[in-house]
Amino acid sequence: MTHVTDDPAFFKAVRAKLGTLTTGQVNGFNTLLLACQGAPLSHAAYMLATAWHETAKTMQPIKELGGPSYYTRMYDVGGDRPKFCIANGNTCAGDGARYYGRGYVQLTWKSNYAKAGAKLGVDLVGNPDLAMNASLAARIMREGMTGGWFSGKRLSDYLPASGTATRQQYMDARRIINGTDRADLVEDYAQVFERALLDGGWA
Repeated sequence: MTHVTDDPAFFKAVRAKLGTLTTGQVNGFNTLLLACQGAPLSHAAYMLATAWHETAKTMQPIKELGGPSYYTRMYDVGGDRPKFCIANGNTCAGDGARYYGRGYVQLTWKSNYAKAGAKLGVDLVGNPDLAMNASLAARIMREGMTGGWFSGKRLSDYLPASGTATRQQYMDARRIINGTDRADLVEDYAQVFERALLDGGWA
């Protein structure tokens, strides 16, 4: 497989469709491309598309919008969904304000921080802000989308193990992250990145 990071052909194709890129965006792409090495073409394209959408095109890890009161309401046993919170590992008061969404794909819930930390050999439960480290966030994105951490759905449930994907396959893959919300938009991005990866020599 050709090493695509910093590849002029890849970035030329991306800029042709999405416009000028900042240094931060280029750095983000390179970080994500490294994390995606070895993945099938359509899987890599869809991970890039997901990151582009979920980070508001910054290609940098972000924190979930909201604040302490919102995180408590949504993710704390003292909030609006105590049973759901307990089922996802947020069993103690204050967990909501600690284990809200972070990263390229919004790692959320104490159980997912624990799973990701164990998989990657990092204490994310004790240090949840480590999920904002770009290299680690990229690894979390790949492992999570490959392993079905976010919704129970995996890349392999929808996308081919080789070759390009169809529009419908990319549309359906949105269920890996967030049901069918903005599925058509993320599909458009995936097509752009699929072409760019091919131009960059992804095999």
